[in-house]
Amino acid sequence: MHRLAQLDHAHVWHPFTQMRDWLKDEPILLTAGKGAVLCDLHGKEYLDANSSIWTNLHGHNHPVINRAIRRQLKKIAHSSALGLANEPASLLAARLVKAANPEFTVSRVPTTRNPARSGRRLEKVFFSDDGSTALETALKLAYEFTRRVCGEKARPKFLALDGAYHGDTVGAVSLGHIDLFHKAYSGLLFKTDKVMSPYCYRCPFNRARPERADARTYRRCNWECVGQVEQKLNAQKKRGQPYSAFVFEPLMQGAAGMIPQPPGWLRQVTELAQAHGALLIADEVMTGFGRTSSNFKNRNSKSPLFACAEEGVQPDFLCLAKGLTGGYLPMAATLTTQKVFDAFLGEYHEFKAFFHGHSYTGNQLGAAAALASLEILESTPSNAARAALQENLATALLPLWSQPEVGDIRQVGCVVGIELVRNWRTREPFALRERAGLRVCAAMARRGVLTRPVGNVIVVMPPFCATAKQVRKMVESLSAALAETRLPATR
Repeated sequence: MHRLAQLDHAHVWHPFTQMRDWLKDEPILLTAGKGAVLCDLHGKEYLDANSSIWTNLHGHNHPVINRAIRRQLKKIAHSSALGLANEPASLLAARLVKAANPEFTVSRVPTTRNPARSGRRLEKVFFSDDGSTALETALKLAYEFTRRVCGEKARPKFLALDGAYHGDTVGAVSLGHIDLFHKAYSGLLFKTDKVMSPYCYRCPFNRARPERADARTYRRCNWECVGQVEQKLNAQKKRGQPYSAFVFEPLMQGAAGMIPQPPGWLRQVTELAQAHGALLIADEVMTGFGRTSSNFKNRNSKSPLFACAEEGVQPDFLCLAKGLTGGYLPMAATLTTQKVFDAFLGEYHEFKAFFHGHSYTGNQLGAAAALASLEILESTPSNAARAALQENLATALLPLWSQPEVGDIRQVGCVVGIELVRNWRTREPFALRERAGLRVCAAMARRGVLTRPVGNVIVVMPPFCATAKQVRKMVESLSAALAETRLPATR
């Protein structure tokens, strides 16, 4: 075993990893990357099929972002945001506000609303470190805003989706509803309510028999998932305590298993939440920065950078991280409205300031990388690359329907989840102890393709620079891995 791998085994505790299993084998230890390709210390190359846990947008070692960081490094790497401002953070805040208030009408669902003119224009940006802290910021702001508007006796309560995952800080975990991740910490958490997510493939209201297609396309239902949200909102209102905020990932829930929302669902439920007085907290940590865009009239057209805009939804809080810096540095942002900001204004002695912050808030290197990433994203070549990647994924995935373990293939923009099942005709799932997803991903790694499953859902989310050939290799390696790891009981 290489010395560096020995050091890892001796001292590094990896996240979301059963370390007993980890210590059995020499880990893949990466040392370099270029575009969609990663290289380990033995010189073996791998395709990065999940963008280094959903963070890398444009590929590794991108020259534009490299130059931006080097330029900033010659000036200053970091200074405090407590009582001081800095150049790149100020510029980045203005660019994010512009991107978060699109001036065009979307076309994913029938609507003529312009989200920029919906009365919820996002004007203010609070910087933090990662997705968890972005959600924690929104949670605290929504909580205190509700108390200041409704009175200090108000008891703000939050509604989230079943299977929600919004991060690992205590507040963010309280918003989550995945027992596997969150149950152990139940004694630390405050209670939040949950409502069913629109999981068409496993929806109890979907009367359609399984087909070899995305379950959203052949579902038979009466939008009961929307009705469930309305019932929950009505019940809470009757108690005299309407929800302070509704928290959601737009278009696709990531850690829940890449669960996509059928067109129109998001618009309907957010309109209901707004009608009941709830603020909207959009978690775009995974979905943001063009990942879920599908509004390509042609490859030269400009598509929205955020998933909410696909359905004309303008939230009160927009939480960003992961791809914010193009996958280079930890940085997050929580955008909100002037109305929320004004509730925290007052005289010094009133102590109405937002008492929350981070040592690296508005870090200059991170902001410089993010500005460069936005420059790339807003260019015509990047828009064309995202359109091409979306098409290449759709084409490459089609042969997977012939695999008996493939129950559902879910694609939203450039994000794909392939759910593995024991029997596609009955949707019978694999038991977690069978480690179906982990075994398939291990077999893919042996073929030079790296990704990580969400339970028994294989994630394919390449950087936007991935070529058609690279996409084909990713999917072909998955197909071969399925055949290699096939259990006798699969039928």
